[in-house]
Amino acid sequence: MLTAAILLSAVPLLAGLLYFRKRDSLPGIALTKPTLSALFVLAALTGPHGHPEYFAFILAGLLFCLAGDVFLISAARKFFLAGLIAFLAGHVLYSIAFFTAASPGMPTVFTAAACVLISGAFFLRIRPYLGTMMLPVLAYVAIITIMVIGAATLMGESELPVGGRALALTGAVLFYLSDLFVARERFVKHEFLNRLIGLPLYYAGQFMIAFSIRLL
Repeated sequence: MLTAAILLSAVPLLAGLLYFRKRDSLPGIALTKPTLSALFVLAALTGPHGHPEYFAFILAGLLFCLAGDVFLISAARKFFLAGLIAFLAGHVLYSIAFFTAASPGMPTVFTAAACVLISGAFFLRIRPYLGTMMLPVLAYVAIITIMVIGAATLMGESELPVGGRALALTGAVLFYLSDLFVARERFVKHEFLNRLIGLPLYYAGQFMIAFSIRLL
């Protein structure tokens, strides 16, 4: 019942957030975005969690991401940097959660090779636009890549329930893809298409990661 209520509340909030982003309405964004992000924290808190360490690290990561969402309401550079740091911490905590719950194997190797190629190509693509943000963005790209590798490692842990593993991996990949659109919006081309694609990817990914707690 509560899970359904969370998801049913998330859909109109996401639609509202996209609407206010399209109109560049700061009050509307400030109303919908933190509320929507608080729902993925609530999703993590209200379900069963049979893996205490995984729960603790994922919950901490979700809270940092909530803080990052609040910082990124403003377009000011200092708030963008604060949001970047908050999301960086969130990704680190997710990575710790994934690697704590599973041991590296062949899925880790294959995913690492693919992710390094994709992330490297993307970084080279946006590098001319970064200016003084080059090192922070490079660190961020490295961490989100490690997070996806960690999720693939978790997926390869056959002793854990497959539903939780699949949610974690899918959520991590969606989060990773959403970050590419954030970077494109910030550094390459400012257009609503980045939000239209990136925000649904981001929130779907966060909810999947939050709900993975219940199945592991």
